Amino acid sequence: MIARKSLLAMIAGAWVTQASATPRTAFVHLFEWSWDDVAEECEQVLGPKGFAAVQVSPPQKSINGGAWWTRYQPISYEIVGRSGNRSQFQSMVNRCQAVGVDIYVDAVINHMAASGNRNYPEVPYGPNDFNYCGSPIDYYDRYKVQFCDLVGLNDLKTSSDYVQGKIADYLNDLTRMGVKGFRIDAAKHIPAGDVRAIVSRLEGNPYIFQEVIEAFGEPVRPEEYVGNGNVTEFRFEREMGAIFKGFKPLKELQWINRKGWLRSDQAVVFVSNHDDQRQYPERTLTYKDVGNLYYIAEIAMLAYPYGYPKVMSSYYFSDKDQGPPSRGPNTGDRCFDGGWVCEHRWNGIANMVEFRNQTAGEWRLSHWWDDGSNQIAFGRGGLGFVAINRNDFQSLNQRLQTGMPAGEYCDIVHGNFDKATGLCDGPTVTVDGSGFASFDVATIDAVAIHVGAKVGKSQGGDNGSTPLPPPEGSRDITFICDNGETVLGQSVFVVGNIPELGNWKASQAIKIDPDNYPQWEGTVTIDSNGTVEWKCIKGQDDSPASGTVWQSGPNNTLNPAGSSSTRGSF
Repeated sequence: MIARKSLLAMIAGAWVTQASATPRTAFVHLFEWSWDDVAEECEQVLGPKGFAAVQVSPPQKSINGGAWWTRYQPISYEIVGRSGNRSQFQSMVNRCQAVGVDIYVDAVINHMAASGNRNYPEVPYGPNDFNYCGSPIDYYDRYKVQFCDLVGLNDLKTSSDYVQGKIADYLNDLTRMGVKGFRIDAAKHIPAGDVRAIVSRLEGNPYIFQEVIEAFGEPVRPEEYVGNGNVTEFRFEREMGAIFKGFKPLKELQWINRKGWLRSDQAVVFVSNHDDQRQYPERTLTYKDVGNLYYIAEIAMLAYPYGYPKVMSSYYFSDKDQGPPSRGPNTGDRCFDGGWVCEHRWNGIANMVEFRNQTAGEWRLSHWWDDGSNQIAFGRGGLGFVAINRNDFQSLNQRLQTGMPAGEYCDIVHGNFDKATGLCDGPTVTVDGSGFASFDVATIDAVAIHVGAKVGKSQGGDNGSTPLPPPEGSRDITFICDNGETVLGQSVFVVGNIPELGNWKASQAIKIDPDNYPQWEGTVTIDSNGTVEWKCIKGQDDSPASGTVWQSGPNNTLNPAGSSSTRGSF
């Protein structure tokens, strides 16, 4: 495996602000922003709000045209285009780095622009540097996915040593300019081994994440690419769309990281991306969704401990091909009303980045509550707590256990906390000595608090307390399943007679990991003092209730009060 910066390294504090030890754990896609505007945004917004990085649009020379997708039809690797020239790009990188914000480049390396002669003298590439398959792509045919022209774009022969060298030269040039990471566009259309060969030529240790769109039954799978770096987890986007558009109840969010997807440290997650918000608005959340649905979905993503989240920052469009506004978002401050949506500046989204940073030390859910439908609340191990109301007609009014230290906290969704003074300019939530607090959340809205926004305490000061211990009887139990031999697309889960283990429902079983295959292992927090009965099961990665194979024999038993691990076997 090629060693690259990972989500785990970031959470451990490898990427931090210059002024504090708080890790930076979320990034933003400033889609079609100019280099000058990105630089200013780093200094004025992204740095102060704690963003780790910004993904910028493809910087290489591309075909002329007003549509957004012209940026994805390169004709050379020269740094020049709609967002600015090379010197402006270099200035952006330097200015963002100075305030602790990395630059990730959207790297278009699968193809060159559509051209009948397959000749690009500025690289140079000639006809021998391309694959020749003009057939429409059949996504159930691996060869056509990875060797045919994607929507007519000339498919590079990425197996060629020469082509790999030219691509690596381009990426290394950017790295020398200070770029810290790359999104590999259309990675699904490049064999994973070719991506690996290109990445192996890169200088330094850039962060890599690859666009691989998962679809059931297709031969090219996201899991093939995790050895090269992180991978975009499109199943997260679809699940968030289904939940917040009302096709599933909000309480389903509790199980979103237990569906057999990529591991959290392998996944880049998002509520919306630049392609899907244009191509699939019926299933993808966007700023166009009624009410605050997109808003609270972004809040939920940033609160939930799964993946490396990317916030989408859009511009208003009425046509799916429409390019960006002619004037930039910082020209007369045109965010919100000048053609740019600037979702990353929305109060709750911007402040939830700090929530995620502050709660990174407790990478787990705690103190879950739901009303059985579309109202939920959960904690992050005493470091933060969020309540989300997806109900269209009824507010959420509950007194809930937060697990947090006593004190008054700024509701960062509706107010801003001043780290220097310890003051909040909006509503607050008071946590009592037992960790309980009362929440009043309007329809399609959210409330969030965290230990870094405790009223009366300035940043860096002692907040006078520590997180409360878990409720009495709560234990972290390691579940081990031996002899878990599986086939491709199959994983091992645990299921049992308590809610934390799905109440014997295979569809809600907890996925564990093959750390020492065929032994599987995972940790679950149990809030029960009584005897727990459970079993190991095998099922499809994304659907444990499909093709379920149960551990034979009697149920395994566990006394949480007296054990820290338990074992079963197929």
